[in-house]
Amino acid sequence: MTARIGTRTKVALAVFAGIGLFAAANLHLIWRSVSSQPDCVAHLKAPGPEGQFRAAQSSC
Repeated sequence: MTARIGTRTKVALAVFAGIGLFAAANLHLIWRSVSSQPDCVAHLKAPGPEGQFRAAQSSC
């Protein structure tokens, strides 16, 4: 006695798999952003001439 999986069941499984994959990818991105600390980059620490930006508050 073999049970055949219907079309609705296949579609539902595919939708749930897609939602699960989407959620896992987003959780991975959130985890990586929380657990990483980027290195400091070179920037102006004193006000520069016109048109040059500097960090508002340096964490280095």
